[in-house]
Amino acid sequence: MHIHIIGICGTFMGGLAALAREAGHRVTGCDANVYPPMSDQLRALGIDLIEGFGADQLALKPDVFVVGNVVTRGNPLMEAILDAGAAYTSGPQWLAEHVLQGRHVLAVAGTHGKTTTTSMLAWVLEHAGLQPGFLVGGVPQNFGISARLGNTKAGVAAGVGKPFVIEADEYDTAFFDKRSKFVHYRPRTAVLNNLEYDHADIFADLAAIETQFHHLVRTVPASGRLVVNAREDALQRVLTRGCWSEVTRFGSRKEEPGALRARGEPHSFDVLRGAMKIARVEWALLGEHNQLNALATIAAAEHVGVAPEVAAAALTEFQNVRRRLELRGEAGGVKVYDDFAHHPTAIRTTVNGLRRKVGEQRILAAFEPRSNTMKLGTMKAQLPWALEECDLAFCHSGGLGWDAREVLSPMGAQAQVCDSIDAMVAAIVKAARPGDHVLCMSNGGFGGIHDKLLNALAAR
Repeated sequence: MHIHIIGICGTFMGGLAALAREAGHRVTGCDANVYPPMSDQLRALGIDLIEGFGADQLALKPDVFVVGNVVTRGNPLMEAILDAGAAYTSGPQWLAEHVLQGRHVLAVAGTHGKTTTTSMLAWVLEHAGLQPGFLVGGVPQNFGISARLGNTKAGVAAGVGKPFVIEADEYDTAFFDKRSKFVHYRPRTAVLNNLEYDHADIFADLAAIETQFHHLVRTVPASGRLVVNAREDALQRVLTRGCWSEVTRFGSRKEEPGALRARGEPHSFDVLRGAMKIARVEWALLGEHNQLNALATIAAAEHVGVAPEVAAAALTEFQNVRRRLELRGEAGGVKVYDDFAHHPTAIRTTVNGLRRKVGEQRILAAFEPRSNTMKLGTMKAQLPWALEECDLAFCHSGGLGWDAREVLSPMGAQAQVCDSIDAMVAAIVKAARPGDHVLCMSNGGFGGIHDKLLNALAAR
């Protein structure tokens, strides 16, 4: 089959392209910005890339156009496809029909921690010898790639097919399919990690997202398992709307029959089921959020026959995902980190994780409100709360429709607002002292701030 992917350079569509190529399909694609590293990864796989969305690409005559959710009406190629009556489908739909059929799908959903938990789960199954397929919205360092088919021959203990682990995004599927992506995946094991309001550009309120999560719950078979964060009221509301599968809860702060909880610090803790210790995790990851991610991973892996002590042993070797509190370098005695945090809760948990590691040493947080939700200002009032554990905060205000200085004014001298990346670099370099930790948080490239900081710190 020849598929032509429109919007191929996004993490999901790029991963889908890699899976399709590995499965033997001919893959071509286009995007508005064909640039490294995704362009290099795709070309290395023998995938031809076209810059832009020209209607002339209709002449490629693929068997089907696979449409990314960046594509809107008015896109020249999409308009030509519609006029010609050519075959098209969404990325999640194509994946469901051509990759996930016959697999035991383990889907990881939630507002935060999807990429990390998906990567953990894939690594645990790999460590246990199951050779899972996976599609992750990042690059797990244990694998060095974001997607693979995995072993399509060996079955699993649950006897329902070969394991495939997927990051299950609640964002909408395509301009012609406004359901969340994850309703296409039909998981037998579904992790519901957490649930907060996000994606203000497509969801009116939290209740609208809860409805989509309940659509996901409806697709899990009776023999399946829902792995649910016990601390999340929104998830409990989702389940009260109807649940037809086994539920394993995790993260409860007190003993609860059958539920998994942790006893100890996030980097070194016992895993308890009820009052019984069933495993111990010793690893390098920081933060209570990662402790919860580990509990979810252990519960999900158990559903495909991986014993908790085996899963815990695998987690000791987990190397995390790129851009998750990733140390980019040190210059002038100052460490510079990169992190994907872009939602206030994620910012707060990331800062807290670093705080637990560095103690009283100073944390300088640099962030840009880049997601659609943050650009719209939906959660701007939570930013002082999100940043309260850092010593200094630097906000990039470019592209915002709200006044960052006004929003951060409760922080007083603790916060600075910068109109450009260069101005932010200069302000951080001026403030930084040997022994400081600079934490850069964005869901984009942040204008190359990490290298700029390291060069400026080395030169001062």
